[in-house]
Amino acid sequence: MIPFDLAFLFVGVAFALALVPGPDNIFVLTQSALHGRIAGLIVTMGLASGLIFHTTAVALGVAVIFQTSQYAFSALKYAGAAYLLYLAWKAFRASSGQFSAGKTPAETAPRLFLRGLIMNITNPKITIFFLAFLPQFVDPQHGSIVGQFYQLGALMVLATLCVFGFVAVAAGLLGDWLKSSPRAQIWINRLSGFVFVSLAVKLAWADK
Repeated sequence: MIPFDLAFLFVGVAFALALVPGPDNIFVLTQSALHGRIAGLIVTMGLASGLIFHTTAVALGVAVIFQTSQYAFSALKYAGAAYLLYLAWKAFRASSGQFSAGKTPAETAPRLFLRGLIMNITNPKITIFFLAFLPQFVDPQHGSIVGQFYQLGALMVLATLCVFGFVAVAAGLLGDWLKSSPRAQIWINRLSGFVFVSLAVKLAWADK
């Protein structure tokens, strides 16, 4: 079991890291602005769930593969970039009709959750970051190494849910206004498309 003081320190660092602008929280912001705060919160849950994948990869040593194999690293990052380009294509083709009042969050919840999940797990840099970051807070004297990794991963998930959840709610206010402005809906879709393209390019050119 990780000592309370060490867990408290880790949570503080995790919150600080989540607050740093990056692809994930930008993704939450755009999706929440486009589809509303509930959609943004669902995307946030998908992104946070992806952290479980990275935690498992580190705990079981799989992260070393991505760190040492350029082929594995490239395959995963190009898959992520391709998915972002797919989202950009959909955003560019979207019209104001996607904001119609008859479309409830429940209808798109699984899709939005999957977007967040895929967005997170296809970024190998997160796995490598976890590999470098989490072991600094692990001590064999505190029990099972794997158990400690999962405890730290759970705290990281908690910090992500809190920070990204706030971003989703704040950006959702913009989404409420967009529903009454068809022209603004089209422009925000175009802006979202450009954001996805830029994130795809950044991920495709990322080094280990």
